[in-house]
Amino acid sequence: MATNSNNKENVSLGKPKASGFIYRAPAGTDIPKDATTDLPQTFKCVGYVGEDGVTQSADVDKTEVKDAGGVTVLSVITSYAETYQFVMLELNETSATIRYGSDAVKATDNTMTITHKMPSGESAVFVFELLCTGNKARRIVVPDATPNDFGDTQYHIGDAVAYDVTLAANPSDKIDGGTSVEYIAPITSPQKSD
Repeated sequence: MATNSNNKENVSLGKPKASGFIYRAPAGTDIPKDATTDLPQTFKCVGYVGEDGVTQSADVDKTEVKDAGGVTVLSVITSYAETYQFVMLELNETSATIRYGSDAVKATDNTMTITHKMPSGESAVFVFELLCTGNKARRIVVPDATPNDFGDTQYHIGDAVAYDVTLAANPSDKIDGGTSVEYIAPITSPQKSD
């Protein structure tokens, strides 16, 4: 007989933490190992993210072997890739660095200069911070992410100027060759979400 059953406590909605949703740190930064420990100051918030949040996608290729009758007798996964796509609503030093690269952004006080050029594929550490139903924290850590696709940026009165970025989550020795790791845990004091 089965030892578990349906449990609505395991169904969840996820919202960004009020303090921030997406954080970036330079490549090589030590990664968090749980869902609730405060991130070090090395991690910088990208600011507000568009209403669609973050889309995590997996691209899986497989090889199938069929017999003479057309029956699949073997199916093997031959490649796996993971991406994270989001739209940044704020333009600050961190979001500009994600979109254009650290060597293209010069920021001091309230001024910024951004040189548009071919992206360098600069690696960084990313952390996605969520609050979930049932007073749980969910933290997704990507130890090695590189921007690999960019949406159009529009400048007009009808919409916010926004920066659409897709990150490739690369395999990392920091998580045994995985592309990302999720930590989920109860939080002891309620935290506010947007």
